[in-house]
Amino acid sequence: MRKDEAAPAEDEVAQALARLPELADADLVRRGRFLTVACLFGTPSAPLHVTIEAGQVVEVLRGPVLMRSWRFAYRATPEAWAAFWEPVPRPGFHDLLALTKRGAATLEGDLQPFIANLQYFKDLLALPRGSFGKPVGRAA
Repeated sequence: MRKDEAAPAEDEVAQALARLPELADADLVRRGRFLTVACLFGTPSAPLHVTIEAGQVVEVLRGPVLMRSWRFAYRATPEAWAAFWEPVPRPGFHDLLALTKRGAATLEGDLQPFIANLQYFKDLLALPRGSFGKPVGRAA
């Protein structure tokens, strides 16, 4: 996110993440074909429960949802998501683990499914890159 831009709202981040099922292509689904997991993505105060079955994102539910379990959570500030989703992100905002290293994101819970499928999650969460903040459904 550039200094002259307004900070994105948590709702914008939630909307971008809610589009993951429609943005995922067949190659990404094939890469995650052995992955079935319930996880949490989003911002610290506006999480989304994401269910992945055989690499396909089958459900994105706005949270928090009482008594809904998840294996791991990856949450970042709206500013960090906006910087990560720039067409060409700056160093330190280009990668999920770089965001955690700089303190802009947190990764918690059972990390085994995340680390075992790291490239899948990097590609999945980068899907809104370049289109974040643009109107949905309009031709450029």
